[in-house]
Amino acid sequence: MSAGTGSDDANEYTSVELMICQAARLIEDSRTVFIGYGMPQIAAILAQRLYAPNICQVYEYGAIGPEVATPFRRNMMADARNSHHAVCWTNMTTMVATACAGFIDYGILGAAQLDRFGNINSTMIGSDYRRPKLRFTGSGGGNEVASLCWRTIILMQHEKRRFLEKVDFITSPGYLDGTQNARERAGLPEGTGPYRVITSMALFDFEPESNHIRLIGLAPGVTEDDVKDNMGFDIPVKDGLEQLEPPKQSELDMLRNVIDPERVVIGKVKV
Repeated sequence: MSAGTGSDDANEYTSVELMICQAARLIEDSRTVFIGYGMPQIAAILAQRLYAPNICQVYEYGAIGPEVATPFRRNMMADARNSHHAVCWTNMTTMVATACAGFIDYGILGAAQLDRFGNINSTMIGSDYRRPKLRFTGSGGGNEVASLCWRTIILMQHEKRRFLEKVDFITSPGYLDGTQNARERAGLPEGTGPYRVITSMALFDFEPESNHIRLIGLAPGVTEDDVKDNMGFDIPVKDGLEQLEPPKQSELDMLRNVIDPERVVIGKVKV
């Protein structure tokens, strides 16, 4: 993966830019997408600008169908810029009810930890909830997104410490214990669940039979062994691994010049 020295062009990109571009390409046009803060938000804006102009973005604080104003600003959530040209501005209860009714096609979330069945931890690191090693700012609507949206896309940096047999805390449910119909037994809508995991090294889906995360694509310059060496558990591999396309110049231009010129989320290429 190119993210090192050289000129600021399509041959050089950050791992975050790579993940954002992969996510943007996955979003189908004319779909409703529940957006989390940070990388998910930038991915949705990029998708709407380049690939899926008719998507309806929705946010947990209540905005429906905004065309988010750019450039992106730090902590830009639940404000007028994030709600620019929204169809309406409701509230969190309305948004969760809309997802519960089955109207949200995709959810896009980040994760601090992930287990083999797609359970997400974005709450805390450590074994003691009251005195954790690290506590994050909170899950926001993460549980509702992962519980109620038809397909959940997860974005996270690829590090072995993040892929665990058992996450320290389940903030947002994946396929729970991995058994068939585990989500349904827990009261979650049938047919919902994790769809894709996009990391700085690879692309994953989930095996239909086992609900186990499965390697299906490799980032540029990454090998199957690289991925396996950076997992906290063994993973199945799909036959005929996809070679993921690096960010296009058009994507990088949009990210760097229009959406996030201050590189609040996308980061800086080393020169």
